[in-house]
Amino acid sequence: MKLEQLTLTQDWDKTFPKSDFVDHCKVTFVNRYGITLAGDLYIPKGAEGKLPAIAVCGPFGAVKEQCSGLYAQTLAERGYLTLAFDPSFTGESGGNVRYMASPDINTEDFMAAVDFLSLHERVDENRIGILGICGWGGMALNTAALDTRIKATVVSTMYDMTRVNAKGYFDSEDSEEKRFQKRAAMCAQRLEDLKNGEYKLGGGVVDPLPEDAPFFVKDYYDYYKTKRGYHARSLNSNGGWNVIGCESFLNQPILQYSNEIRSAVLILHGEKAHSVYFGRDAYANMVKDSKYTENKELLIIPGAVHTDLYDGGGEDFIPFGKLASFYAEYLK
Repeated sequence: MKLEQLTLTQDWDKTFPKSDFVDHCKVTFVNRYGITLAGDLYIPKGAEGKLPAIAVCGPFGAVKEQCSGLYAQTLAERGYLTLAFDPSFTGESGGNVRYMASPDINTEDFMAAVDFLSLHERVDENRIGILGICGWGGMALNTAALDTRIKATVVSTMYDMTRVNAKGYFDSEDSEEKRFQKRAAMCAQRLEDLKNGEYKLGGGVVDPLPEDAPFFVKDYYDYYKTKRGYHARSLNSNGGWNVIGCESFLNQPILQYSNEIRSAVLILHGEKAHSVYFGRDAYANMVKDSKYTENKELLIIPGAVHTDLYDGGGEDFIPFGKLASFYAEYLK
């Protein structure tokens, strides 16, 4: 398969410091749509033999230099070979129409990462897991329902992007009329984009921050628009997705068969996160009428808000010890 020629930054341009206990390099791999994806590979220094491996992605609109890289590097310090990657059409990854998203293609991105790890000479192909953050938490669950090679999945501070697009935040727009209005607006925008010869961006995290902004908007601002998490390639830190970038999410629910996932799943969410209903409901739907509940777990982190599980929130809210022990149990 021919790889696109990507321009990859060799400098350490992450939002977190480089670990002295991990070797790092840039890699590329291709998905089944022929899109070349860019990733950061982290390998424990001095490790010998074939290792258990974890593919990491998210949040939705972020890049691998932000919190997915932090998760990947930290888990590599604990003995795992890890791959943090940019999804199709974003970051350093390929795809000739930028800032688009697709429930199908983005699920395939995760599966392509599993392909890459399965064939890597340092990986035990029978000990592969995935980890999805925020909107990629939903994608990780969707992938776990499809990819039988995955032995363990962690979902952190998740969104179901199809639900929030179709029903609005807190399901406040869950009506046929509201969805019709959204569909009509998207269809009109498609024609405007074609007339203008370019795709209109929807805007990233609002800046400057309005004084009356809801807490969750302030939460995002504190991460994406400050030194804490800003990155030049991050959609959320800058111009955002195309307005029509998530159009298909209105019509394609992703977690239809989550209760058929046989492999292990751990869902993490902050107690005070605006998004915690996504995690609670995803867990409930995953175990409802399921024959495979013994290896499923929901862990609510006391006091944590949504972005606290991006980088710890300055208070070590991410339970890396729990993550390491979960993967150790199910990737053994």
